[in-house]
Amino acid sequence: MNSWIAYLMITVGTFIFMEGVAWFTHKFVMHGFLWALHKDHHQKKPHFFEKNDAFFLLFAIPSILLFFFGVRAGFNLMFYIGLGILLYGIAYFMIHDVVIHQRFRFFSRGKNRYVKTIKRAHKMHHKHLGKHNGESFGMLFAARKYWQ
Repeated sequence: MNSWIAYLMITVGTFIFMEGVAWFTHKFVMHGFLWALHKDHHQKKPHFFEKNDAFFLLFAIPSILLFFFGVRAGFNLMFYIGLGILLYGIAYFMIHDVVIHQRFRFFSRGKNRYVKTIKRAHKMHHKHLGKHNGESFGMLFAARKYWQ
């Protein structure tokens, strides 16, 4: 197998794996011991900047470090894992902050079935204003029940 295909597979695999990391982090960290940072995101009328935005660093720091050490080692495996994390972060930002929460009004009239599904799943997540009894902790892959 060509090395570029292997690196592409590593990058895509990391991207997909990050949905699981995001789900786990959202359910057990954001709705757990770091609820104080995530709580303002569940307010009815959040401000443009939220304490919740600090979680950006939680995912950005590992990606930056993997890029740094991956480049220093000659664009090895670490670089492509960092790239997968970065691409997931960009997708998460576009879906969560731009499409769903409309923090930036680029795509306000989405009629796409996928967009409607993830908006529905996220709306169900936000119907719970507290840290307990939540649902739909993922972002890019919605459960089957939200596709109905």
